[in-house]
Amino acid sequence: MALNPQLFPNGMPVPFTNEMFVLARDGVEFEIDKIPGVPGEKAKAKGTIYLSNIRMVFVSNKPNGSFTAFDLPLLYVHGEKFNQPIFFCNNISGFVEPVVPENQHRALYSTHSFKILFKEGGCGTFVPLFLNLIGTVRQYNQQSGYGPDVRSDPLQAAQTPVDEMMRHAYVDPNDPTKIFLQQPTTESQLRRRTYQSHSVENSI
Repeated sequence: MALNPQLFPNGMPVPFTNEMFVLARDGVEFEIDKIPGVPGEKAKAKGTIYLSNIRMVFVSNKPNGSFTAFDLPLLYVHGEKFNQPIFFCNNISGFVEPVVPENQHRALYSTHSFKILFKEGGCGTFVPLFLNLIGTVRQYNQQSGYGPDVRSDPLQAAQTPVDEMMRHAYVDPNDPTKIFLQQPTTESQLRRRTYQSHSVENSI
């Protein structure tokens, strides 16, 4: 994970080199624990989920204390599950390992649990694409079935081919998910090179 990743003024995450955004889903509620600076260290907010070949990024509609956005590298996510409770809205729950700064020890950081609640519209487009993408990322990066290897670079996921998956995605008319058939354009050509620090570069 990474708290408050870099965003453009319109709320779109600043992409990494070779990152391809697959979709954006508005109208979700996001819950994540172990966030310093928020009451009870548990953040809960409404906003938009962006899914790429590298990560999933939640961007809040309104900042909540020190929490404005949260970055979940796909290679660090595990235990993900699609839940369909009888009396509550459909949701995805799971765990994500922290992205530990280079100069700090892994033991200082705990695994986060997260939940994405679909409170507006269906989720028949988002859920299959998310589960398919994360499975393909693991398969392509030869992950074991015993949880994420937090020593691996989360940007390795960029090697995963996603074009074919997007072309054959099922579109649920009740799901407001927007699929990016072309990459969203921004005025800036900034690209991030690494999770460590906020380094960016201009990409021509």
